[in-house]
Amino acid sequence: MNLNPPNQAPSIPVALTIAGSDSGGGAGIQADLRTFAFHQVHGTSALTCITAQNTVGVNRVDALPPESVVAQIDAVASDIGVQAAKTGMLLNAEIMEAVAAELQRQQIHQLVVDPVMVSRAGVVLIDEIAIATLKTRLLPQALILTPNRYEAQILSGLEIHTLEDMQTAARKIYDLGPKNVLVKGGGMSDTLLGIDVWFDGKQLETLKTETVATTNTHGTGCTLSAAIAANLALGKPPLTAAKAAKTYVTQALKYALDIGQGQGPVGHWFPLLSKAPDTLDFSRLWN
Repeated sequence: MNLNPPNQAPSIPVALTIAGSDSGGGAGIQADLRTFAFHQVHGTSALTCITAQNTVGVNRVDALPPESVVAQIDAVASDIGVQAAKTGMLLNAEIMEAVAAELQRQQIHQLVVDPVMVSRAGVVLIDEIAIATLKTRLLPQALILTPNRYEAQILSGLEIHTLEDMQTAARKIYDLGPKNVLVKGGGMSDTLLGIDVWFDGKQLETLKTETVATTNTHGTGCTLSAAIAANLALGKPPLTAAKAAKTYVTQALKYALDIGQGQGPVGHWFPLLSKAPDTLDFSRLWN
């Protein structure tokens, strides 16, 4: 018997990820569920698409029917309950429309939207119709929106090269409806690398942690948004959740995995290291 009314705080916090599968295990649903677990939050999922990918690149993407995505969300929310959710790769306008409607129907208000429109390298991942749908249907429901540099450029209509550009973009994106905007600086260069800008309509804040020198950064965007959702599920206010998530990603980057022939993933399970038996040698995987 479920003793916890849906979407109300249970004894064990629950977070939901609505995103694609990464067969290489570095991003998407796989990264999100690991991130939830290491925040001691029960992770649930609604799969939007299946990708055939590895550390080198994406070879194939297959979308699930929108009805299937909605059924997954309903199955979780109607029984277990959801205290916070995040969206990742939604892929097309049809899935976005269906997800937006279902999130509204289920009254899931603590929503983190990782727009997944453009990769951190600047490669556009969805078409113009999907971008327009994202802007009109999902952004107004977002408690926190987490665009990278290139996504922020599209959403704001501005070129972003400086900290001031990031701040201006955050303000313009806020006008699209999200309650809080976190413009990520992972795609910036030099001293701005990794600096994020937060805007909640009143407070403009620059978030900075130490810079980690690694080329194995696959899944950082997914991990950050999942960590924010996990912290929201734990009851933290939005800005505190964002700061805690940024710290988590920074630490995970220190233990990034040097696997495959391309860009390896971050080390989501670094909290285990202090508890790991001496006989387990993880050091050969780190860079």
